[in-house]
Amino acid sequence: MARHVGGRGWYGKVAGAAVGVTLLATGASVWSAQAGTADTPSPKGTASAAAANPVEETIAHSSDAGPHGVNITIDDGPDPSWTPQVLDVLREYGVKATFCMVGTQAKAHPDLVKKVVAAGHRLCDHTVSHDTTMDKKPEAYQSQQILDAEDMITKASGGVRPMYYRAPGGAFTPYSRHLAASRGMRPLGWNVDSKDFERPGTDAIVATVERELPSGPTVLFHDAGGDRAQTLQALRRLLPRLKSEGHTFGFPVH
Repeated sequence: MARHVGGRGWYGKVAGAAVGVTLLATGASVWSAQAGTADTPSPKGTASAAAANPVEETIAHSSDAGPHGVNITIDDGPDPSWTPQVLDVLREYGVKATFCMVGTQAKAHPDLVKKVVAAGHRLCDHTVSHDTTMDKKPEAYQSQQILDAEDMITKASGGVRPMYYRAPGGAFTPYSRHLAASRGMRPLGWNVDSKDFERPGTDAIVATVERELPSGPTVLFHDAGGDRAQTLQALRRLLPRLKSEGHTFGFPVH
């Protein structure tokens, strides 16, 4: 899976905000563990204390809509400028999607999280601060990023828990997959990276999706991290076109 290299400035701001949240949520013990001075901590926090049914820890790519299914996944929000517009496009074409939310963004915009849920879309844990080097970090840090984000998203939604976990940039580890699955969050990959994050132009985004869709049904788009006008235009072209070609829209297998 490709790792996103663009938008570092935006993610730096998110990461900075996450530090303050983390210190409040997890305490100094997690950060000493991050530095390699303690063992992996037991999961703590509101979300961790709630009952969860374990799911498969293999990375999901297929669709519950069958062989012609397409899974639309939307990463890095919610964003007050772009998420409402993405929701409008999805509603216009009757498509449900999976929103992979950054914890600090969900905490900052709970109204948008609730709107996503109310519209029938699914939630996905995309960590607290979108660290694409998570697979290089201690297990204590991975735990904090996953569990704190789960808690933030669940609280912001009004109690609806994320069903999936997507590692930023695909930086999964056996530990992070097992932890997420034990919390009822199926690790979620993608088959098609639309490259919309790089803003290559609407034509290029559409062409990438059409070219790569035969490799698998799960398509990656973004609703945050910068100007997403090209993403909106690409969705407006792709959604009706895919329907006309006989595709149906579903969710990743859980």
